[in-house]
Amino acid sequence: MLGKLTGFDDTIVAVATAPGVGAIAVIRLSGGKAFDICNALFPSKDLSRQASHTLHFGSIVSEGRVIDEVVVSLFKGPRSYTGEDVIELSCHGSPYIQQQLIDATIKAGARLAKPGEFTQRAFLNGKLDLTQAESVADLIASNSAASHQTAMQQMRGGFSRELHTLREQLITFSALIELELDFSQEDVEFADRTRLYELVSSATSVLQHLIDSFRMGNVIKNGVNTAIVGKPNAGKSTLLNTLLNENRAIVSDIAGTTRDTIEEVLNIDGILFRLIDTAGIRESADTIESIGVQKTMEKIKEAGVVVYLFDVNELTATDIRNQIDAFEQDQVNYLLVGNKTDVTGEAAIRERFKDIPGILFISAKNHSHIQDLKDRLVHKVISGDINTEDTIITNARHHAALQEVLKSLQDVKHGMDNGLPGDLLALDIRRCLHYLGEITGEVTNEDRLDYIFSKFCIGK
Repeated sequence: MLGKLTGFDDTIVAVATAPGVGAIAVIRLSGGKAFDICNALFPSKDLSRQASHTLHFGSIVSEGRVIDEVVVSLFKGPRSYTGEDVIELSCHGSPYIQQQLIDATIKAGARLAKPGEFTQRAFLNGKLDLTQAESVADLIASNSAASHQTAMQQMRGGFSRELHTLREQLITFSALIELELDFSQEDVEFADRTRLYELVSSATSVLQHLIDSFRMGNVIKNGVNTAIVGKPNAGKSTLLNTLLNENRAIVSDIAGTTRDTIEEVLNIDGILFRLIDTAGIRESADTIESIGVQKTMEKIKEAGVVVYLFDVNELTATDIRNQIDAFEQDQVNYLLVGNKTDVTGEAAIRERFKDIPGILFISAKNHSHIQDLKDRLVHKVISGDINTEDTIITNARHHAALQEVLKSLQDVKHGMDNGLPGDLLALDIRRCLHYLGEITGEVTNEDRLDYIFSKFCIGK
């Protein structure tokens, strides 16, 4: 059926492990001729006569030449990842051996897989819906505990189940409303409007929660650009080194030492903060330093969070108020951090700035209150603890479609409030169903699928 629907009636092959030298590599084949192709290269035994989910050791021989000794893993469809016959060859990790095995399978009748084609076939064969398939790519790309757990939760179908339940309920109401149209002369109502009101109300609440979760999901998936800015000699490079617990940036007493941006990643409670140490903001006749200041201003505009670091011994409360006004005018998400409290003493500093709430006082040099700074950074981008068992939206495509579903549901409610006839209500419900189907893949087209799966790695 897959081949008739999509043209995927051939057998594909690709390296399923990361490129480069390793102890072992895995070559994956999927398709109707997977067993025939491997039988032609594996003279030890007839693989087609072996049980599914078994391992077999032997040599791969092509044109009379032994390429490598391998372990062959058999997965007969539909009990496989793609739903087709799948064979995996575990070989030695030499790139030369990997390429020789790929070439041998292609000569025997396979073709090289496109990015994401194995997972695309799994979707087309009903092994995964589209949200689960996309979560596979997120799982591979996960680089923190939070992003890993979020991807795992979606791959297990948590998001899909919520959407499926809503879709089934809307389909039932849509069918009943459209049935009313067949009996329009009798003026009967098959669809209980009170129950439809309740469904729309509860669905709206669920959808709004999912849509709101995208802000956190985006942070979990992509991290947060965090610019450390301030005047020269405020201690920005020292702070970066302290947060990273290594000497990443050059530190000196000479103002303007940092000329270009320095970027590093810091994992705080499962959130990736992309820390950007910037050039000090000041007027300068030095051409190179001026370019660095210009880059700093650009980073401020791009940042999810701006840490404004200032020397408490140099700036006054008036200076800070002026900076706050500038940030708020530009709608910058900022955090005020007063540095070098070890010079004057924290108590005296707090008294000087007591009329400005929200300042965190630290000593980057002495590592004082650095954990408080980390806690503030996390609080700036998320509210409360991350519960990765909840459904969290991390995909921009899902977020856009959910907004359309919510808009359509609001139209349904508005229509019922204004006594809209059943045929128009049915149109709004069908629009809801359309966008729900776009998320799960029940409504899609080949171009959209090609685009989605092209972003996967080859071999997955």
